[in-house]
Amino acid sequence: MEKERKTYYYESYEDDLIQSKNQNYKLKEDYKWLHNNIFYNCFSYIAYVLAYVISLFYCKFILHIKIKNREVLKKYKKQGYFLYGNHTQPIGDVFTPAHICRNKRIYVVVSPSNLGVTGIGPLLPMLGALPIPSSIKKMSEFYNAIKTRIKQKKCVVIYPEAHVWPYYTKIRPFDETAFNFPISLSAPSFCMTTTYYKRKFGKKPGIIVYVDGPFNVDENLNKKEKQEKLFNQIYQCMENRSKNSTYEYVKYEKGKKI
Repeated sequence: MEKERKTYYYESYEDDLIQSKNQNYKLKEDYKWLHNNIFYNCFSYIAYVLAYVISLFYCKFILHIKIKNREVLKKYKKQGYFLYGNHTQPIGDVFTPAHICRNKRIYVVVSPSNLGVTGIGPLLPMLGALPIPSSIKKMSEFYNAIKTRIKQKKCVVIYPEAHVWPYYTKIRPFDETAFNFPISLSAPSFCMTTTYYKRKFGKKPGIIVYVDGPFNVDENLNKKEKQEKLFNQIYQCMENRSKNSTYEYVKYEKGKKI
């Protein structure tokens, strides 16, 4: 008889179901998103390579991830782009984009609370984390960091759902503002949709990630229309792909836990 599934209770789609002890962590006023120090950048490169090697084992043998349609990225090896995804794996969502993009280094937009995680938190910026500013006055520096990475022909990863919901099989509503960056920088966008299926062996489900795109900015439209069109294209694509999930490993129920 199948063991009863774990249940997550939520009141709204904005609920943060996975929280750390330092959830309210704020960036320091002198926080820097870009570093010119050669020693910092060398250590960052070495740390990234080591993390990538470790993630090969983790993604294949722990999460059992398969990636479909990755070839759509081939023509964009010499160009920076954005990659949007549904947020359903606390650790896997850090590693998976690196395997999708392979030889292109990735930078992931994250909540500042991630930097407050004991041990690994302080290392995340070296691995490519781009924490969202804690104050509005730092937004220009944050935007400049993203602009720089795109100009360097890197991949900037955005999870527009914001909060991770483990093994969730649908696409949650998200804000159109997440698409301001590709519009401002006239950069192409892609999406990756994580889906789940029941494996023949083992308790946890297997994962199939579908890559789609490119979704290019329509320069014939005004800014608001560009944003709406890009949002609709990517949201609809992810919603269609999410229907390929065939197994609910955990249950989600609206309302407070009794």
